[in-house]
Amino acid sequence: MATLEQLIVQREALDAQIAQARDSERKDAVAKVRSLIEQFGLAPEDVFGRRSGRPQAVVARPAKYRDPASGATWTGRGKPPGWIRGKDREGFLIG
Repeated sequence: MATLEQLIVQREALDAQIAQARDSERKDAVAKVRSLIEQFGLAPEDVFGRRSGRPQAVVARPAKYRDPASGATWTGRGKPPGWIRGKDREGFLIG
């Protein structure tokens, strides 16, 4: 039976071998991917689709409510401003 110290040395040797194998296989995979991208003229969007992390373009919404006293407007989306909060919104409708 191996001692603790021998097992630790074996583990370190295996960890080094694993790291080398991972690096080698990763390089091979990257080379294959680059070859396929070049061969088929692929763009990142073709492979990964549209990135969901990017914010979408903000669409300006027309104002739905107007404060007659200040002229401030609100689209009716999101948190209501103080001038309309808790009140009947019918009186503030635009057009």
